[in-house]
Amino acid sequence: MEFNSAAPSCDCVAHRFGSAADHPERVRWYPSDITDAEWAVVRPLLPVPVWLRGRGGQPEAYCHRAMLDAVRYLVDNGIKWRAMPADFPPWDRVYAFFRRWRDRALVKEFHDRLRATVRAELGRDAEPSAGVIDSQSVEADAVVGSDSRGFDGGKLVNGRKRHVVVDTLGLLLGVVVTAADTGDRAAARVLLRQVASAHHRLALLWADAGYTGRLIEHCLNALALVVSIVRRSDHQKGFVVQPKRWIVERFFAHLMQSRRLVRDFERRTTSAEAMIYWSMTLLMSRRLTAKRRHRQE
Repeated sequence: MEFNSAAPSCDCVAHRFGSAADHPERVRWYPSDITDAEWAVVRPLLPVPVWLRGRGGQPEAYCHRAMLDAVRYLVDNGIKWRAMPADFPPWDRVYAFFRRWRDRALVKEFHDRLRATVRAELGRDAEPSAGVIDSQSVEADAVVGSDSRGFDGGKLVNGRKRHVVVDTLGLLLGVVVTAADTGDRAAARVLLRQVASAHHRLALLWADAGYTGRLIEHCLNALALVVSIVRRSDHQKGFVVQPKRWIVERFFAHLMQSRRLVRDFERRTTSAEAMIYWSMTLLMSRRLTAKRRHRQE
């Protein structure tokens, strides 16, 4: 991990056009902090604030890079909002930043730009043509209300379920968080409608046997998506890596490296979805930085 002290003058939009210069810059020493190499990658991909476009709102008073560091620290270490270390901006300002990026889909915009950059670095088209769909049930914290939690009888989990579609590189294309007792096929109709509208080249999806039935016909007729079921052989014993399905299983393993995602601590499902996007931005920015450093060497 590469650590950096704060630059004499930050080049984020809050410093250049806002009033972030009124607050002292922090020294970066946490593993989740954005390194200078990462900042060079992510800064051009950040969404432009509405106040900078002349669409209302006040110029931001805290450094953009410090805000990103704070949210990444929370996602990576699984702390409470009020337990934000004192060298970050005040926790309520960081939460307001997180909430604004969640409600205006800015974190998804930032995530999608990073994903397109990663795919381009690997020589892929920015838009995928194939993907994998699956779900993951996780325990929910006590703050999660009964209206958005349930019991998954198959996994014996009382909590929520993350329904995701990833591309063949294991990068996230879309996510919907529901109560754990929501069926995979019911949630897939909502999720795939969103994913198909955002990714017009997507034509093929691999899935497990939980996505059989009328969903396959619905996807073909309504979304022009071919769903291919990857079945486990009746003769297989023990753990066996399934073709294509291992890609989404690796994605879930990446999520578990972010402590905030080991359980669901979010009162709102939209916050739970935003946390997943934030986790993936951290993974992709590190991956981009490592690949470019390796290429230079």
